[in-house]
Amino acid sequence: MKQVPPEYYQKLEELQAIDFVIVELTLYLDTHPKDQDAVQQYNQFVHHRKKLKKEFEKLFGPLTNFGYSYSDYPWNWKDAPWPWQV
Repeated sequence: MKQVPPEYYQKLEELQAIDFVIVELTLYLDTHPKDQDAVQQYNQFVHHRKKLKKEFEKLFGPLTNFGYSYSDYPWNWKDAPWPWQV
């Protein structure tokens, strides 16, 4: 398996932490839909996650499949390790 730098793990962990926060805020907002502060937090984390995902993929390759991530040319899905392989 291809070696990845420590930065890979740091950024992947940061994405996972943000995903956790987004899921928790989603669950909270299901029962508190009028909590304006929570909606703002949710939107901020979603925006931040999109930015981090783009940065991660620029450095290390695609993170998700099914049209959610771009590919460089040539097709580079085989080049980077999948997140569950590290």
